[in-house]
Amino acid sequence: MSDNHLTAKPWSGRFNEPTDAFVEAFTASVDFDRRLYRYDIEGSIAHARMLAQQGILSEQERDDIIQGLEQIQSRIAAGEFQWSVSLEDVHMNIESALTEAIGDAGKKLHTGRSRNDQVATDIRLWLRDEIDALRIAIGKLQTALLDKAEQEAETILPGFTHLQTAQPVTFGHHLMAWFEMLDRDRQRLADCQQRVNVMPLGAAALAGTTYPIDRQMTAQLLGFSAPAENSLDAVSDRDFAIEFCADASILMMHLSRFSEELIIWSSAQFGFIELSDSFCTGSSIMPQKKNPDVPELIRGKTGRIYGHLIGLLTLMKSQPLAYNKDNQEDKEPLFDTVDNLKGSLKVFAEMIPAISCRKQAMRQAAMQGFATATDLADYLVRKGIPFRDAHEVVGKAVAFGVAESRDLSEMSLAELQQFSDQIDEDVFEILTLEGSVSARDHIGGTAPAQVRQAIQRARQRIAE
Repeated sequence: MSDNHLTAKPWSGRFNEPTDAFVEAFTASVDFDRRLYRYDIEGSIAHARMLAQQGILSEQERDDIIQGLEQIQSRIAAGEFQWSVSLEDVHMNIESALTEAIGDAGKKLHTGRSRNDQVATDIRLWLRDEIDALRIAIGKLQTALLDKAEQEAETILPGFTHLQTAQPVTFGHHLMAWFEMLDRDRQRLADCQQRVNVMPLGAAALAGTTYPIDRQMTAQLLGFSAPAENSLDAVSDRDFAIEFCADASILMMHLSRFSEELIIWSSAQFGFIELSDSFCTGSSIMPQKKNPDVPELIRGKTGRIYGHLIGLLTLMKSQPLAYNKDNQEDKEPLFDTVDNLKGSLKVFAEMIPAISCRKQAMRQAAMQGFATATDLADYLVRKGIPFRDAHEVVGKAVAFGVAESRDLSEMSLAELQQFSDQIDEDVFEILTLEGSVSARDHIGGTAPAQVRQAIQRARQRIAE
């Protein structure tokens, strides 16, 4: 092997033997980190501007570097750039191409920095943009939920606890519960972004640099809120990626809960909704089947995202300061998390508007399970009966209904009065499903009027 082969690598001066071919491929990251190319170039351009401002590069060198990097970016975007595994990663591929294009000025670009602070900067720049995109995607799904909730503000279905009929609610109110979960997700990502938006560049390998760099200038050029305070922490910190994956896991947990309800509701046993054919598949053997594959797959992907969170936590748990090669393993789980979040949010936003409600099936289910039992207890309390006594009275009425296979609303006044003489004709107003949901007329309640007001407030929150 010739010496020329050894010096082809920017760091090979200290080595006397070439890298083993398998080791070269095994340690390379260019196959997946090349997606950072735009951010790598953005960071390099800012770095070059700062070096020239500080007199470390000449203005001509700066201009040559910027022009060369912009040409490389155009080649990559057009699919005309040749990536090399032997150059290990996105950074060395771009730097080598730059040096080949503009000569010695390209070799000066790396002055005052290291791949350690360079890659940490690239990931933060990339994730910052991805969080913006994800928050927009959450907003689109939230808007789809608001539109559907507005359509179904008066549609009654049973509310459940323990998957047992509890009290009647409206479908619009139920969808607004999903909205609130997503709103917390959107807020969490915005909060996470504050810690993502801190710049490692200038920390160099681990201790900073002897060159008179201006990190405030570079941070301003790249839109960071501030440079990282400690060079050791700057190059080795992956808390922001872990925090993001934790937020992503909570978001996927919410989508999985939504999926579970859609799967249950679309089953023959419930029959509350019908999913559009566009989001279902058939069976290879059972011609009657319409499988809710999209929500099932999202439910499955949730475990995948949880795995990425645990993987990153495990990756970092034993690392001494500062940078270690282990950190190369941070990108693939992070990339995969973002890709799957985007896909899941997009498909959900398209699936929600296409849901058809089977209102009669929902209503019939709400009529079963004595959903208005609490309303009867509240009625008795308003008549002056202590709640615990009212609870017992209604329990006996329910037991009678179970034996007779009749709902409370289907009993006669005389039958109800055998449990309490405080029950009068007006009881039937509160035993109806409409009366039950309308009576919960307060902020956060399921009354249709409150649902519509909640939708208005929610639209303002999204707009703000």
